[in-house]
Amino acid sequence: MKLALFRTLLPALLLGLWACKKDSQPYIPSAPPATETTTYRNPLLASGADPWVTEKDGFYYYMHTTGNNLTLWKTAKMSELGSAPSKVIWTPPASGPTSRDIWAPEIRFLDGKWYVYFTAGPGGCCAGQRMWVLENSAADPTTGTWVDRGQLTVPGQDLWAIDATILEQNGKRYVLWSGQEPNSVEQRLYIAQLSNPWTIVGPRVQLSRPEFGWETIGDPDVNEGPQVLKRGSKTFIVYSASHCSSDDYALGMLTASSTADPMNVASWTKSSVPVFTKDPADRAFGPGHNSFFKSKNGQEDWILYHANANAGQGCGGARSPRMQKFSWNADDTPNFGDPAPLGTALPEPGGE
Repeated sequence: MKLALFRTLLPALLLGLWACKKDSQPYIPSAPPATETTTYRNPLLASGADPWVTEKDGFYYYMHTTGNNLTLWKTAKMSELGSAPSKVIWTPPASGPTSRDIWAPEIRFLDGKWYVYFTAGPGGCCAGQRMWVLENSAADPTTGTWVDRGQLTVPGQDLWAIDATILEQNGKRYVLWSGQEPNSVEQRLYIAQLSNPWTIVGPRVQLSRPEFGWETIGDPDVNEGPQVLKRGSKTFIVYSASHCSSDDYALGMLTASSTADPMNVASWTKSSVPVFTKDPADRAFGPGHNSFFKSKNGQEDWILYHANANAGQGCGGARSPRMQKFSWNADDTPNFGDPAPLGTALPEPGGE
């Protein structure tokens, strides 16, 4: 009786099992929803000493020392500088006073036009280095024509000079740079007033010279790469000290009131200790020659600087651009902290 019933039900059972197997599909886990990248890693580029950046109309314009031309990057996000398009905007002549050693370019928007300040010389171990200015009236500096405005020099003087940058204070505009005295190779910081973006009027004034031990490592003794930073009632000049061949290349700082006369040496107080130094554990040797920028949302302050990844790499192409957010102390002085670790994912600037 049971055997007969089983034989009767067997076809239906087999059909049910076959249908169940046919309808079953292997489980394939779904991919997580795509998310926008919110981190970046240093270095921003594989190579690039003396990094400089400025922001206008939602774009960052970035330059660094290439040695043989002026190249301009344009990006909406600093965290994506590595994939940003670049353009050579100026190529030096084959010979002459701007033909060799193209260093430390800075692009700025002044009086409705773009200007690039850069250092160049005729060659010969950089002995003839001077400051030069280009001008472009186009709205976008990656377009238009760059006009040579000539050498930026103190009237009546023609001395070695590099690393021009701009300070605006009390309704006046000044140029800061690293220069030398006659018959000396020591690099000092100077300031002079500008009558327009390419013309110095009046004398230069020395603001700083290497004097502390951390400023005199390597040969020659160096103060260079001045950069301006402002906060509240204070103006800062953050500069690079010691020779770039040293792993101890570092940042120093001068401080003045935001209403003081910057041509008055007594207006400035010099920090006796460096404000940003090497960090071997995080592979930052010789950090320096920096610039500053605001995050896309305008809420954060960032420092952009170069450093070597290994000891003993000196002044060459191994220096790479890096950036990190910094904070402020209770007295409105900047706190740069330590160099951020190389290759580690870090939160990108706010608003990106």
